[in-house]
Amino acid sequence: MTDIRAFIAGLGLITPLAKGVSRNWGALVGGKTGISKLTLFHTAEDLFFPVGEVAAALSPTGPPRTHQLALMAAEEAMAHGGGPPDAIVMGSTTGGMCRTETLLKENRLDPSLFSYHGAGSVAEYLAMKLKCKGPAMTVSTACSSGGAAMAVAMALLRSGKYGRILTGGAESLCRLTYFGFHSLQLIDPLGSRPLDRDRKGLTVSEGAGMLLLEGKTGIADPDTIEVLGAGLTCDAYHPASPDPEGTGALSAMKRALDDAGLTPQDIDYVNLHGTGTVDNDLSEAKAFNLLFREKKPLVSSVKGAFGHSLSAAGAIEAVISARCVEAGMAPASAGYQTPDPLLTLRPLKKSKAAPIKTVMSNSFGFGGNNASVVLGRPRNSQGSKSPLTASLEVVGTACITGAGSTSQTLDAFLNGLNCQGLLSESEICQPLSARSVRRLKRLSRMGLSLAMDVVGNTGGPEEPGAVFFGTGWGALSETHDFLKSLYETDERFSSPTDFMGSVHNATAGRIAIKFNARGPNITTTGGDYSFEQALMSAHLLAAQKDKPLLVMGADEFHPVLSELFDPSVALAETPSDGGGALLLRSVKTPAGKGSGPKLTPLFHETVTGNPHVVPSLIKCLGGSEKINPDFGAVFAGLPARFHADGRKQLDLFLETIEYRGPVIDYRRYLGQFASASAVAAVLAVSLLKTGEIPAALTENKKFHLNGKGILLLGLGSSVTAVAVQNGEGSP
Repeated sequence: MTDIRAFIAGLGLITPLAKGVSRNWGALVGGKTGISKLTLFHTAEDLFFPVGEVAAALSPTGPPRTHQLALMAAEEAMAHGGGPPDAIVMGSTTGGMCRTETLLKENRLDPSLFSYHGAGSVAEYLAMKLKCKGPAMTVSTACSSGGAAMAVAMALLRSGKYGRILTGGAESLCRLTYFGFHSLQLIDPLGSRPLDRDRKGLTVSEGAGMLLLEGKTGIADPDTIEVLGAGLTCDAYHPASPDPEGTGALSAMKRALDDAGLTPQDIDYVNLHGTGTVDNDLSEAKAFNLLFREKKPLVSSVKGAFGHSLSAAGAIEAVISARCVEAGMAPASAGYQTPDPLLTLRPLKKSKAAPIKTVMSNSFGFGGNNASVVLGRPRNSQGSKSPLTASLEVVGTACITGAGSTSQTLDAFLNGLNCQGLLSESEICQPLSARSVRRLKRLSRMGLSLAMDVVGNTGGPEEPGAVFFGTGWGALSETHDFLKSLYETDERFSSPTDFMGSVHNATAGRIAIKFNARGPNITTTGGDYSFEQALMSAHLLAAQKDKPLLVMGADEFHPVLSELFDPSVALAETPSDGGGALLLRSVKTPAGKGSGPKLTPLFHETVTGNPHVVPSLIKCLGGSEKINPDFGAVFAGLPARFHADGRKQLDLFLETIEYRGPVIDYRRYLGQFASASAVAAVLAVSLLKTGEIPAALTENKKFHLNGKGILLLGLGSSVTAVAVQNGEGSP
């Protein structure tokens, strides 16, 4: 356990109300609203609903709208100086979708036009502009993304490896979310009225909120504001509807308080998620009333003023929460007029001055993803933080490739055979019942099949308590089918099922429901490094007392979208997809000690503007005097689009440390899909158990590991390293 604390060193904000923190705050407490007419794209008159649209001028020739909004907020947060951030953790769900939709509608299918499509590209863009050399991570948990990103950033800060972390969320309006929420009948045609008796739904919005966090020990300035704690849970109830009893929301709030070392009586104001939908507001109200039985803090929702900016909402409202503490004032609930007797709440109708020392801010999303964050003046005592995990011990593994299931893939790989290709839907669904996959498409079927396989392979009742899922591109089938239906009907009709399935975290949410996994449910989407980011998140958030963690990575091939979004797929001779899953247990002992194989994420840096990334990797791993004795083989991830650069990075690494062991380019066997590293991790664990690299993989010469581990390297636009090592007494 570390004593590092997360202090806010900078705030940035752009919303439909205004640009800049001060202007937004003034407009909010002044009772203004940013809800207005939609101008970004055409809609039929009977489908014209109010939105929260940012009025600031954006460059038509620059990157997509989300990226520009994110940079505006980031530059404000970084304005006090101090150099680039050491890491970036962003919440994002749609990335460059607003531009992608227009390109697809106009049938402009040049892959170079889609370079900013991915949700992970927002963090990567900020890293490039701000000259951040550390990890640029993206958390995609629907409407809780901004809050969940803050929780991951706090854990990263507490690890002691990074001193300054930029975190937040960004989202732009797009057809997918506008028409998607309408298809679910969740939009209020008059504008959202959170917590009101007559509420009918939300107002889709856009914006960005950013916080620069600095890690410090002790309290240097009692007037600063600290992110005191965070709690992450999953309802494990329904893909789109909240647990009606608010159980998951209550658990997230309790975890945040425990993490902060506070009690409910310490909270002065609660910024509710408060979307304005009937079910969400009622569920959250039940959780609130169960937690605050004695002293009721001030309470409101600001979404009536800002709208619901989805992945950005949690970050925007964290910035507002910090201002509440600074100004000693709680904002009103815009749109709220008539109390709802079922909620038994007293939301503020007018902004109220009050001595506010501590604020709780809630963000909940599709898949039952809950994030609660506590901010306030520093306290002398800290919360009950769990000791930092040393390693994640492997309980079970599973994978899917073009060669088949786990055993089929392993058999082919050990014989040096090609595992590329696409497994048929019937083969993917073999472990699943027909009912369970009736409404699911390829990625969710793949993820659920992997989860069933890995849990079944443990040979015992080892079901996961938390899910960490990495995917480079998310559910392409649902996204494509949603937009196809929308365009074919002149933007009048779309599928609510496809909309629910299109969010990146839909797969992880369904897995949580299957296994009643109520712990953290994190989906990361960082292109070719999505699995590594999921593993890093699991390592940061794991606790020894918890159930095993399910850490996965998977991506689907789509005949239209894959080659547009992922240049590596376009360069591949054989279309391929698949994924890997590992059931892991948090252990205190470092890799190399204890009973079973262990995975430990060791390194993650971006390459742009970082010419010394390979020397930095070598230094982090302990130099040649440690790398060579510890690792008997290297698994190298060389995405096709970065193959030349990745090869140079690999050669420099091998030459510098004078490495003589076998080096395996695993994409040569698995094919080109973003999360191939998840399958590579499963294969590395299997080889570690046998204690040797077969001759078919090492130029006809069997290589004995002699107790050494395997180093997984990700190369290209980022460089990552994961250690796969045996425990004592293992082969």
